[in-house]
Amino acid sequence: MPITQLLRPLTLCLALGGLASLPLQSQELQPQGEATEPEVAAEAATEAKGKLPLDDLRTFTKVYEHIRKGYVEEITDSTLLEYAIKGMLSELDPHSAYLNASSFDDLQVNTTGEFGGLGIEVGMENGFVKVVSPIDGTPAEKAGVEAGDLIIKLDEKPVKGMSLGEAVDMMRGPKGSDITLTIVRDGVDQPFELVITRDTIKVQSVRTRMIEDGYGYLRIAQFQVSTGADTLRAIEKLQRESGELKGLILDLRNNPGGVLQASVEVADAFLEEGLIVYTEGRIDNADLSYEAKPGDVTDGLPVVVLINDGSASASEIVAGALQDHRRAVILGTQSFGKGSVQTVIPLSEERAIKLTTALYFTPEGRSIQAQGITPDIEVERAKVTSLKSRSRTTEADLQGRLDNGNGGEAVDSKQREAAELSRDDLFKRDNQMFEALNLLKGINLFGQRHQSQPAPSMAQDISEAAEPPLVSDN
Repeated sequence: MPITQLLRPLTLCLALGGLASLPLQSQELQPQGEATEPEVAAEAATEAKGKLPLDDLRTFTKVYEHIRKGYVEEITDSTLLEYAIKGMLSELDPHSAYLNASSFDDLQVNTTGEFGGLGIEVGMENGFVKVVSPIDGTPAEKAGVEAGDLIIKLDEKPVKGMSLGEAVDMMRGPKGSDITLTIVRDGVDQPFELVITRDTIKVQSVRTRMIEDGYGYLRIAQFQVSTGADTLRAIEKLQRESGELKGLILDLRNNPGGVLQASVEVADAFLEEGLIVYTEGRIDNADLSYEAKPGDVTDGLPVVVLINDGSASASEIVAGALQDHRRAVILGTQSFGKGSVQTVIPLSEERAIKLTTALYFTPEGRSIQAQGITPDIEVERAKVTSLKSRSRTTEADLQGRLDNGNGGEAVDSKQREAAELSRDDLFKRDNQMFEALNLLKGINLFGQRHQSQPAPSMAQDISEAAEPPLVSDN
């Protein structure tokens, strides 16, 4: 049966229901002068509020019928209805979407850390696909895709006019198959092409290593279901390897977000107590707050968090919570600014909608939406070259020089150069991490020089200096 035949009885019922709901006394009282026409209209508008707009519904059925009968190719009713649902959701905001069987399955797989495709977190901007961030170790990252890139063509097909879901579907495909991305990038005069070979994407959420003796590095590439537990194990591993951990760099750069609960668990690992994040929305279960459980697993260890314009959503929750609690120093550049929460609502076993249902706020009540997290210390990513003095000769190189007065080992120019090469490697490869490491060393040095009156840890500082959060846990 044509959809218009199904909708006509509905339209009639809605029309009758709307008329029947008007207060009868308003029609009877008006001739007696007790109600003016504007007052009656206002009452009618109040009563009609919340009901489907009949004129717009009739317009929809007309358009539907025109497409159904007159479009150059025949389209089934179920396909047209699916298009209508997609259109409704795509017009709400860049993150609400209709999930068909394929995209619903992809979303469920993403939270576990394994999926097929190129390995890019994307959104829409002015009708083009914008790269939020490439995921570490994926074909996109290896091919040179960068956060902020605009994809204007997929193979030879322009992206303009596609929905985000359609573009994502085109980027997905069998392992080993190629796709050509035409990219526009700030600072590059002309669009350029990248040929990327699709692969099965297996994201390792958490990675660690020691940068220098006593200073650890913890990288979270994406927030998955197991990220909280993986982070705790990673911190324990660093503590065992170092013997005495003096400081930690938490790298959230180009982290597109992921599971909200995972971000709460990661922030909780560094906090003794207090609010981590709260959400506000229109539906009853959208207003939630998350509190830290007692116990900082790092025992107040100095922490520097790295962020950039590819740090979004869940990574901004972690950075915002640690910043508000004065628990870590945030270093890098302004984050992406995605401060909304999406709820996945299943419609069947194979279909669902992803609907933006709430905004989230940091402990001090800051909304990150469309603003992002401002780092405490701004350091742009840059290519740098250290300047060295011409003369490499030192006192230790001279013949007949005196030994160290305290019996210490002499350090000649070759030993100094070897140490400088190691530092220069990090400086040239990642200047932001280099600055973070220097900051941790400074914090540690400051603490050593004030052992007689120990400086409060970052965790203690919040209990004395921070203002209380704007909301309580109720």
